Amino acid sequence: MNKTLLLIICDFLLLNLLALTRWEKAEPARAKQPPVPELSANAATKDQDLVAAMRDALADEKTARDQLAEKLFAVDASLVASEQGLAQLQSEKARLAAQLTATEQTAAQLGQKVAAATEQATLTAAQLAQIQRELEAKRAEAERQKLALATLEQQQAVAKKQIEGLTVAVIVGEQEKKTLREQTETLKTQVEAERTDRIRVQEVTTRLAAGVGQLAEQSTVLSKEIRDSRPINANVLFSDFLANRVTATFTSQRKGFLGPVDRVRDAKVVLVRAGGAIYALTHIEETVFSFSETGSDWAKIGVSLPGAGPLAAAPALTLLAFDPRVVAIPVTAEQATALGAKTYAIAAEPFKFPDAVLISGSGGGYGEVAFKLDASQPGYVRVDNRLLKRLFGTFAPSRGDLVLSKTGELLGIMVNRDYCALVKEFSVAATIRSGDDTLAQGTGALLDGLAARVRALPLELQ
Repeated sequence: MNKTLLLIICDFLLLNLLALTRWEKAEPARAKQPPVPELSANAATKDQDLVAAMRDALADEKTARDQLAEKLFAVDASLVASEQGLAQLQSEKARLAAQLTATEQTAAQLGQKVAAATEQATLTAAQLAQIQRELEAKRAEAERQKLALATLEQQQAVAKKQIEGLTVAVIVGEQEKKTLREQTETLKTQVEAERTDRIRVQEVTTRLAAGVGQLAEQSTVLSKEIRDSRPINANVLFSDFLANRVTATFTSQRKGFLGPVDRVRDAKVVLVRAGGAIYALTHIEETVFSFSETGSDWAKIGVSLPGAGPLAAAPALTLLAFDPRVVAIPVTAEQATALGAKTYAIAAEPFKFPDAVLISGSGGGYGEVAFKLDASQPGYVRVDNRLLKRLFGTFAPSRGDLVLSKTGELLGIMVNRDYCALVKEFSVAATIRSGDDTLAQGTGALLDGLAARVRALPLELQ
């Protein structure tokens, strides 16, 4: 058997072996890298509250961190898949190399067998031709396997590059994650600083508000002091008096030698506030009673304020302790509201100004007058009616006239033509109740006792 025939037989056997072998092509799917989301800068708007912006920034940073974590997870999964594909490629490469080596060994064995067979037998030309074709096919299949192996090597190189890219992406992601963590810590520090600044600003604002309140109170006090220190024009005080005086009606009845004695008297009074109480103030000579006559027991006494309508009736009248000639009628808040008249305040500093405004009780005139303190009579001031600066109307100062301070407060009431009793408080010397049966009060003895008290005063005060 010649060598040519042996080679043909070996090629034929090799081609049969390659034809009967299944070659598996494993090309791992290329893992697509998920897009890396852009990190948007979380900037708080200028008009929004800074702390709220910081909270939004923290929330955005948390979202970015979560997205980055998902991205890193996807990159890790892709890296694992790529490594698995590379391992498969390397395994397939090893398998193909082993198969190629086995095929070459088989071909060598076939060559030996062919050589041996050539020596033993002679093949026909047709068989040789068939064997030649099969051998060519096996050679072509071997070339294709070599090309597949080269392709796998190229894919392996690409996979390595992808793994290197993913590794770089992982490193970059870790760096970005670290940067985000540092930014988060910085934002937390800024938020704490802003919160501290806000607390400090609130404290300063509270102190400023308290200061403003104190300034407002001081301003109010100063304004009141300025108003209290500013004298009011006498014309204004007289006009105010005329607009706010009210009428008080006094009635009384008793038995007489010639029949019943009835008295009716209307007096112009002003309302005065003392503490939480209100009184209508007048002189006893303006009522139905008098200290200049012997007292008699009155059977019926009536006191009313007609301007109060259904609330006109007053239950009593009181004679004040500092001078019983000064009469005060208690007025309820409802009656004061119904009367609609101004309520005068008692002068807090009666001696602030050396002058006062004297107003006739009947409203017939008024004028500015000087007054002097009398050390022997601390509850009275002497009115120098000979030194009237301005006198309007035709009236001579007399008992029952009102004396107002230059600030419009009630200073007192004239008890005679020279002395003014200072109104400081409303302690009661005696109370006369009104009603249809008042004999039991003994008004005669009551009035005689008060008249005796007045007659006991120094002559200039009587």
